[in-house]
Amino acid sequence: MATYFGVAGFRVWTIKRGVLDHPNERSSHVTPTPRGGGLVLALVVLVAYSAGGYFIGYQLSAGFLIGAILVVAVSWLDDVFSVSFAWRLIVHSIAAVTVVYSCGSIDTISSPFGGEAIQLGWFGPIITFCWILWLINAYNFMDGIDGIAGVQAITASIGWLVIGLRMELPAIYVLAGTLSFAAFGFLLHNWPPARIFMGDAGSAFLGFVLAALPLMAQQNSPNSPSPWLLIAIALVWLFVFDSIVTFLRRVARRERVWQAHREHLYQRLVRSGYSHRTVTVFYGIISLIISALSVQLFFSENRFTGKWILGLLAAGAACVVGLCLKRKCLSGEIV
Repeated sequence: MATYFGVAGFRVWTIKRGVLDHPNERSSHVTPTPRGGGLVLALVVLVAYSAGGYFIGYQLSAGFLIGAILVVAVSWLDDVFSVSFAWRLIVHSIAAVTVVYSCGSIDTISSPFGGEAIQLGWFGPIITFCWILWLINAYNFMDGIDGIAGVQAITASIGWLVIGLRMELPAIYVLAGTLSFAAFGFLLHNWPPARIFMGDAGSAFLGFVLAALPLMAQQNSPNSPSPWLLIAIALVWLFVFDSIVTFLRRVARRERVWQAHREHLYQRLVRSGYSHRTVTVFYGIISLIISALSVQLFFSENRFTGKWILGLLAAGAACVVGLCLKRKCLSGEIV
């Protein structure tokens, strides 16, 4: 409720102030649309998480809060004034270091074939830092059509909500639960055709939160051998897969990978003739299935859990690639 009415009021303010996203050659929309509504979502989530620490009694993560505020601040400035990629990357890096310092890093990776966990040693913090930095920016780039970022946030946060509840981790289920409801409230305004865009303040924040949740969960359950990084990737798998494939394709073409574009797989599907609604629903259904089954496997006692989750991820990727092949949008130019 707070997010829904907050975004409604924020939309009026953005129209009066002229904070609009004007279409250009890289856009997937055709009319000027208010942007930056994700700022409301971020504020609601951070306030609820902080209030939960006071009323429920769990320990707040100072590193998470500081990192989130940094990400939201630089992203909001970018929404309004446009901040260079270099400066945003510096701030994102500081936020990543802050949350790793506060919550710790992923130090082990469970073997998908049932063997002993792989100890990462000093390489763990580096992998964790790269994971956070990647998801912040990947989520930002994946927020390119109506509804897709909100739907992914809902499916992923519900997964984390279930994990937090079943493992009795109040900091996790409060943060994830608030995020799911806030994302739904925002999605009511952003569902195709969108009346307001999330903007960097929302998309970068969502990427940061979903990247930090496995670290916070691990910190609150230090004796659990759970495959935290694997489940974190599974819950946002289509965003990870799409962003990696697109990044590699652009590197191969020697393009400037940090610049905005319309080459993501979901964008190419839209350009091939599918509506925003169709592509968003397609990504959402696959994400929901992967999230639900991955969480179920996460709590199973099967020693091959990792292998089954990897199989799910491969199946999800195959669905996206298959549709792209059907629409002939993996190669060639699409108008």
